[in-house]
Parts: sequence; C-alpha cells; structure tokens
Amino acid sequence: MPSLLDIRRRVRAVKSTQQITKAMKMVAASKLRRAQERIQQARPFATQMQRVLNSLATRVDPASDPLLDERRELRADGRVLVFVITADRGLCGSFNTNVIKSAQTFIVEKRGRPIALGLVGRRGRDFFVRRTFEIRYEQVNLFAQLKLENAQQIARTAMDAFTAGEVDGVHLVYNEFRSVMQQRVVVEQLLPIPRQDAAAQAAAGPVIDYVYEPAPDALLKGLIPSHIEVQVFRALLESNAAFYAAQMTAMDAATRNSGEMIEQLTLYMNKVRQAAITREIIEVVSGAEAL
Repeated sequence: MPSLLDIRRRVRAVKSTQQITKAMKMVAASKLRRAQERIQQARPFATQMQRVLNSLATRVDPASDPLLDERRELRADGRVLVFVITADRGLCGSFNTNVIKSAQTFIVEKRGRPIALGLVGRRGRDFFVRRTFEIRYEQVNLFAQLKLENAQQIARTAMDAFTAGEVDGVHLVYNEFRSVMQQRVVVEQLLPIPRQDAAAQAAAGPVIDYVYEPAPDALLKGLIPSHIEVQVFRALLESNAAFYAAQMTAMDAATRNSGEMIEQLTLYMNKVRQAAITREIIEVVSGAEAL
C-alpha cells in the first residue's frame, strides 16, 4: 500500500497536469475561433470555384490545357503525388493518426503505381520519412503563420511536377472541419482537374457550351492555376481549424479525466489516513490494557 506522502505527491502531479490541460483547452478554443472564421470565409468561394472548374473541364477539350489531361491519371502504371497534410504538434486525439491511416489506405489501393509524397506538417513528415517513399516536398511549422503564399508554393510544386510529366496525378489527404466535435478525413483529386460525374451533369440539366472571352486557352491558363492555389489553401485552412477543434476536445476530455482521478485519489488517501488513525488507536488501547 502506498504511503500518504506518495499519494499526496501523485495528487499534486495530477493537479498540475489538469492546470496544463485546462490552459491548452482555452488556448485552442481561442485559436479555433479565428481559424473557424477564416475557413467559413474561404469555403464558399473555394467550393463555387471548384464547381465551376469541374463544369468547365467537362465542356472543353482536355487538350486545351495540360492540367486537364485525365488520360495519364487513368494509366495503370502512372506515378501519383500525394500531399499529406497533418499537424506540427500532438495532444489532439486521433487527428494525425486518421490522416496517416487514410494516406496509407490510399497508397495500398494504388499498389503497383509509383507513389511520391508531399508532406505538410511535422507529424506526417516524421512518420513517412522513415519509410521507403520518395519525398518530393516537405514543410513543417507552416500553420504558425498560415498565408496564401504557403498554398501557392505547394500548388506550384504540384503543377510543375504534373506539367513536366514527372507525376500523372496529384491528390490531397487532409482533415476537413465539420464541427467542433467532428472532423472528416478527405482524399481529394487535385490534378488533373476532375470532371463532373454523370449524376452531377444530369442534375445540372442539358450540357450547355459557352462563348468564351478571351479565348478558352487564355482563360484556362489564368484560371486553373488560381483554382489549384485556392483549393490547396482551403485544404490548409480546413486542416488548421480541424486541428484546434480536435485539440480542444482532447484537452477538455483530459481535464475531466484528471478531475475524476483527483477525486479517486483523494478518496483513497482519506481511506489510507483513516486506516492509519484506526491502527494507532488500536495500538494505544492495546498498550493501555496491557498496563
């Protein structure tokens, strides 16, 4: 049985941990508010731009722009570049684990095709760098000051590799922010620009072509790079907001668990102390009777 001193030390240690988790929860909540505002402002534009570009890719000749060519993506031996977006820190529940597992599942599904990785976030970098994958891009400490320039750099890396024929498809794996309690892992095709599926086309009605001004080639040349940058930036914002939501939830659970542990230890400490007092009383009474 541990002594009262050992139990008091453990209670103090748990209380110190509880103070840390409570402070981390408050910090994550304040940062989540700002991150949530940013993604709510960026999501409508990014979603609408994705819808327009997918519809446009359905209507134009794929040969009009190399970023629209889907033939390479359909090849059985085509090289795939996967950008895995994780956090730089832990203490966020299964946030990083879910992304890494989804990336591994995607890689297994693409078995037989060469896989190259772009790693954003320290946790994903530390995991995959020890494996035998080709690492074409890595960036850590990006979310401390997340800017559009970070997304532009990632988008430029993806577009350069695709247009040069070094890769035949580019995908994003990241956590999408749904609510404070829910985040969803998304595996999204970035390049080539995906076309609308048959169901979406049927819902949109008959296919209508447009009169382009300027010419389609010039229009796509300026529009598609901006679209890629916006989609990468949205993925980074989604992942950032989802991380703070996961961290706040994890720290709230840790704070409640530490409170329960303190109650259990305090009750156990009182029982041990009461047992010690009872034993001392019995010894005194026994000694008095012996005299």
